[in-house]
Amino acid sequence: MPPKAKFTKEQVISAALDVVESEGADALTARKLGEKLGSSARPVFTVFNGMDEVQAGVIAEANAVYGGFVERGLKKKIAFKGVGEAYIQFAAQHPKLFQLLFMKDLGRNSDRDNVLQGIEEHYGQIISSIESAYALDGQTAANLYMHMWIYTHGIAVLIATGVCRFTPVQVSEMLSQVCIALIKKIKTEGSL
Repeated sequence: MPPKAKFTKEQVISAALDVVESEGADALTARKLGEKLGSSARPVFTVFNGMDEVQAGVIAEANAVYGGFVERGLKKKIAFKGVGEAYIQFAAQHPKLFQLLFMKDLGRNSDRDNVLQGIEEHYGQIISSIESAYALDGQTAANLYMHMWIYTHGIAVLIATGVCRFTPVQVSEMLSQVCIALIKKIKTEGSL
């Protein structure tokens, strides 16, 4: 008969998430997890088959935390700006989780559309909000979003790695300035 589980899957994932939040994804080992739980590593493997399963659970939980930020961003008056600000807030408040989700080698080369759609489950909703807010066709809205995401990602990486600090007001102003410049380019030249 297999040994009785000392911890639930949720408890193990919560402890693993704490390890990643404080020390980074590379610090997540069975030994470290056992220490965090006040145990040996063995009880972890009564509820998980291996560390790959634990890591997958941590990624799912980190995505859920990030999803809460996105949901709040979507409720802003300008939804696509709200999502950009939420992305940067997530990087500022959870830098190690941001690094886990958005600063790792995906092991593949993707075209820009696949990358953006993989990042946001709300991609279609965001593109629609850009189309209606700025009277743009779908392709132009997608191009604007791609340019803004690249800029937003750069700010988020600078914050998550501790290179720069920006206030929410500074972030809002930077995003607005770049977006206005891109919209002007679209309106005067017809495209990006």
